Amino acid sequence: MKTFTLEQIAQITGGMLTKASDVGITKIAPPLLADETTLALALGEDEINNLSLTKAKAALVPLGVNIDGFSTIEVERPRLAMMKLITMFYEEPKVNSGIHPTASVSPTAKIGQNVSIGQNVVIADNAVIGDNTKILANCYIGNDAIIGSDCFFHPCVNVSDRVKVGNKVILHHGVSLGADGFSFVTENPNNIEQARKDGEIKENDVEQVIFKIPSIGSVIVGNNVEIGANTCIDRGTIENTIIGDNTKIDDLVMIGHNCRIGKGCMIVSQVGIAGSCVIGDRVVIAGQAGLADHISIGSDTIIAAQAGVSKSFPEKSIVVGSPAVPRKEFIKQLKIMKDAGDLIAKFKKYEPLLKSFEESVNEGAKV
Repeated sequence: MKTFTLEQIAQITGGMLTKASDVGITKIAPPLLADETTLALALGEDEINNLSLTKAKAALVPLGVNIDGFSTIEVERPRLAMMKLITMFYEEPKVNSGIHPTASVSPTAKIGQNVSIGQNVVIADNAVIGDNTKILANCYIGNDAIIGSDCFFHPCVNVSDRVKVGNKVILHHGVSLGADGFSFVTENPNNIEQARKDGEIKENDVEQVIFKIPSIGSVIVGNNVEIGANTCIDRGTIENTIIGDNTKIDDLVMIGHNCRIGKGCMIVSQVGIAGSCVIGDRVVIAGQAGLADHISIGSDTIIAAQAGVSKSFPEKSIVVGSPAVPRKEFIKQLKIMKDAGDLIAKFKKYEPLLKSFEESVNEGAKV
């Protein structure tokens, strides 16, 4: 069991220690779940109030929170300090050393130093695995794939042929890199093409043969990228699908063929990005947002949750709604709807008088 002194924790988190007791810390938890050897995490107002009920003798608190008779470590950025604490106590999944006997490694594959390859892993022909990379059970690394150094692949990751993965990349359970893109064509213009061109569908019940367009491009993932469980990134049709350095992608994200995602982006769960989109650097795309194909999003843009993005936006935009519009325009639309609601309410209030006036006018017309 890992045990840390309060002085060690204060040094690691960069916090200011107010010491009232000397206690060895073996774990971290919210105040109500903490015991005497737990560092209570009181990062918000509710947790700070709960310190009066905790069994813990020490707490991590925001700067300026000082409780008499209680050991506190005050930090300027509580969430950043929490990350450092979790890293201290985190234990990586257990991995075997070397190549497990059940793994299938092609004789033409190149395996670096200190590589761990788990049960039932398949490393195909001419694949390259960099130094210190760990690949857990049931993963597949395709022909001519290149995996960098210091990577960590959780179980059941699939990396297709010719995919390139940079250094220090984390792929979580079930990630798929390099499946064929969703790309098809019909011999004659189909309904989608007609709708885009003319704004209407002119023909009905026309059977078309749908031809698959194979993807001969690949996927290139930069350095220090993390991709969440069951996320799928398709290979490019001709060019490569690209994920920039330091980008973090959540679980259950779909990134279509030919997309180019910039550096330092944050893409949250259940986002869908259609093919051939270009996303700038440091873009944040919140949960369940959807992006239509062939659009560009400028750097430092924020796309709100559940936004339906059907057009391009310049850098530093804040995009909200479905269909998505700039935040200021969205707020203006909300105000218009509220004003319309107030107007309707006034109309209903005076509607009886209007009906009475109309009846009197009609009666006068009959005389």
